[in-house]
Amino acid sequence: MFHKEGYRIILTTTLALAILNAGLLWGLGANWFTYGLLLISLVFWVLVLQFFRNPKRNTVLNAHHIIAPADGKVVVIEEVDEPEYFKDKRRQISIFMSPLNVHVNRNPISGVVKYVRYYPGKYLVAWHPKSSTENERTTVVIDQGSYAVLFRQIAGAVARRIIWYSREGQEARQGADMGFIRFGSRVDVFVPLDAVVKVKLGDTIRGGETVLASMPE
Repeated sequence: MFHKEGYRIILTTTLALAILNAGLLWGLGANWFTYGLLLISLVFWVLVLQFFRNPKRNTVLNAHHIIAPADGKVVVIEEVDEPEYFKDKRRQISIFMSPLNVHVNRNPISGVVKYVRYYPGKYLVAWHPKSSTENERTTVVIDQGSYAVLFRQIAGAVARRIIWYSREGQEARQGADMGFIRFGSRVDVFVPLDAVVKVKLGDTIRGGETVLASMPE
């Protein structure tokens, strides 16, 4: 199953490679050099397909759980000042997404979307400390009722397009698709200080399934 944001790219890539490979066979004939080029084009095509894959995830709805909005590796867990929306201290959990990860982004909690902002910006490498505030990014805040979570899609050095579907005032469902980032990038999640973090640095996580933190019951 592929994400809808990849349909046009997959179709364009397939047609372009088909025409290119047909031209190679016609012009160079069937030989080992041509077979090598065909193999390289096949590998490239498979990489494009896997980048836009959209696997089904089993999200167990739980009002106390804050689940991972993206696949990737946990690269930051720290207490920070959050100046954009909450304007107080929060715990930041950052997820680095490599080009090989699933790049679908999902809602970490259910609730009402209270805030959505898009910021054009730079394309620093995603693990750069300033990427969270200087790169192209979106900020989304979902209010569950008893607490709220802010999460930020951040473009990286390769990622050049962030897609988001969240709109202020709409209902968000935990685990549901809220957007997509093309190629390697990062997602920052800001949770309340009383949330109990369930992951550690270096953990590999799955969007829509891994519990990042839990709120006291």
